[in-house]
Amino acid sequence: MKKRLLIVAVVVGSILTTSFVSNEFKISKSLDIFISLFKELNYNYVDDIDPEKLINSGIDAMLKTLDPYTTYIPESKLEDFRFQTTGQYGGIGAIIRRIDDYVYIAEPYEGCPAAKAGLRAGDKILAVDGVEAKGKDVSSVSEQLKGTPGTSVEVTIDRMGVEQPLKIKITREKITIPNVPYYGMLTDSVGYIRLSNFTTNAGLEVRQAVTALKAKKAKALILDLRDNPGGLLSEAVEVVNCFIPK
Repeated sequence: MKKRLLIVAVVVGSILTTSFVSNEFKISKSLDIFISLFKELNYNYVDDIDPEKLINSGIDAMLKTLDPYTTYIPESKLEDFRFQTTGQYGGIGAIIRRIDDYVYIAEPYEGCPAAKAGLRAGDKILAVDGVEAKGKDVSSVSEQLKGTPGTSVEVTIDRMGVEQPLKIKITREKITIPNVPYYGMLTDSVGYIRLSNFTTNAGLEVRQAVTALKAKKAKALILDLRDNPGGLLSEAVEVVNCFIPK
């Protein structure tokens, strides 16, 4: 019996080793083919190619064969990814909206750099660091306004009632957007919670809001999820745990 077990163990070990070596060989061979093909395109294609764009297209196409949730996040989009998962980013702290050909300041967050520098709701953004903003979408202007905390950005604005454009220099800071920007009582017995994101601490913020509203004798709650873009699954589970057994 011991000999049989030993033989089986050796055979299984050999199969696993062979499988591992086989996979390593396939990976190495596939990468060699990819690199060779890329070099041929780069040297011999009829037109000049953008290597970075071509590689990114290849990465995206590869990941699309897996599932809809596995995605590649380049360094240029890392700030957006951090914001989606933590609710934090480096920037001026303001909501912006596009109207016609221009992007406007819709709401500067209280206590954030935009508000401290004097930006107001309704200010039309003409340029960011001298680069004209006309015709640009919200995401493009947002990218220009974001940056490493401690760095500065100059925003040229057109303000109603002021004849000449204003140039305002703003020092970026680490901005944290709360998951629960507001909660309160709608009636004597009905509470209201606005949940704008599922980023870090969403469950904790909702639990604190629920506790506070219960202390005010709330017997029913409205959980407002309108325009919530989503976020971390773990935080969504924590929110649900506030209302049902784990």
